[in-house]
Amino acid sequence: MEKTNEKYGAYIQILREELIPAMGCTEPIAVAYAAAVARQTLGELPDKVIVGASGSIIKNVKSVIVPNTDNMKGLNTAAAAGIVAGKPEKELEVIAEVTPEQTEEIKEFLKTAEITVEHVENGNTFDIVISVFKGEKSAKVRIANYHTNIVYIEKNGEVLKNIPVRGEAEDGLTDRNLLNMKDIWDFANTVDIEDVRPILEPQIRYNMAIAEEGIRGNYGANIGSVLLDMEGDNLRVKAKAMAAAGSDARMNGCEQPVVINSGSGNQGITSSVPVIVYARAMEVGEEKMLRALTLSNLTTIHEKTPIGRLSAYCGAVSAGAGAGAGIAYLCGGDYDVIAHTVVNALAIVSGIVCDGAKASCAAKIATAVEAGIFGYNMYIRGQEFYGGDGIVAKGIETSLKNVGRLGKEGMKETNEEIIKIMIEG
Repeated sequence: MEKTNEKYGAYIQILREELIPAMGCTEPIAVAYAAAVARQTLGELPDKVIVGASGSIIKNVKSVIVPNTDNMKGLNTAAAAGIVAGKPEKELEVIAEVTPEQTEEIKEFLKTAEITVEHVENGNTFDIVISVFKGEKSAKVRIANYHTNIVYIEKNGEVLKNIPVRGEAEDGLTDRNLLNMKDIWDFANTVDIEDVRPILEPQIRYNMAIAEEGIRGNYGANIGSVLLDMEGDNLRVKAKAMAAAGSDARMNGCEQPVVINSGSGNQGITSSVPVIVYARAMEVGEEKMLRALTLSNLTTIHEKTPIGRLSAYCGAVSAGAGAGAGIAYLCGGDYDVIAHTVVNALAIVSGIVCDGAKASCAAKIATAVEAGIFGYNMYIRGQEFYGGDGIVAKGIETSLKNVGRLGKEGMKETNEEIIKIMIEG
């Protein structure tokens, strides 16, 4: 793809927008970010807090540990961490620099402040509204549609910021509709590597570091370690085990950052770690690894765009297929191989549901990466799923539209039922 092509600059910008560092599961961190901005707007420590969240936010925050809180969970904990110790200028690393003293202050705030959690229904899947009060003073902050998108700020009844929310449109971000698999393939093969290096090198560094920590430590259900113990450490197993281990650590309190993809640390880990493991084992060199990561990341973003940020459709599925594309490229696959790898993978694991962020995400990641690798191995052996096989259609773009429709529209009711189960439980 020529640098003069409008898509060239757009694809670079999409990578810049999506591949950003975050410390902790991104939904509770978004709550902490909104809360930190609310406290900053108020100008002092509040004594009353109302945390409003859409069902999908409640689902994704309920069971995951908030970093730097001594292993506490929940919306109230995320909000308290942002209020007491948050640095709003750090956005998704808002509570990355919490001192042990501040951790104790967070615990004390949770005991003394009046914190209420409300289910808000503003018509947006991704919605966070934090209201804080101190005597007669008040402040309110709303984030909608994606993790750093502050659309409303109010102080003492005066509106300081009010950006209209148009449904679930991601205003302010580069148009993701410019993405398609043929152009992603062309871009990955031809991009000036220096244009993507500064975006991808932090992903390699951060995500491999947390994967290695997940293997070393004792986090969640230790899916990565279980896989290595159960299946050995051949390349295929190591690729999925390392990705799972990164999630093991991230979901269960590890205080290391990751570079996310599509608003998700688990998707950032899944779309990168298996590709890096393969690239290093195959000794393909840095440039080829960076091109493979460009392909896997953009493929993941393209798959996820029609589904939306939050859904009952497990995001690891998209990222596992993206990783499969990157691995297929490393193994010498051409565009047809890449396209069939993605479709095969999605045909296998598109039924995995998202029931929030927690330890089992790691096992779902391992399954999704396995499907990506299996989808590739099917095709190079002359096997594939054909248009008309279930949701698979003729042509990869039509298949991706079908998956998007399934995840966004078809699974709305599933998402609502999952949220009810989790809240009632």
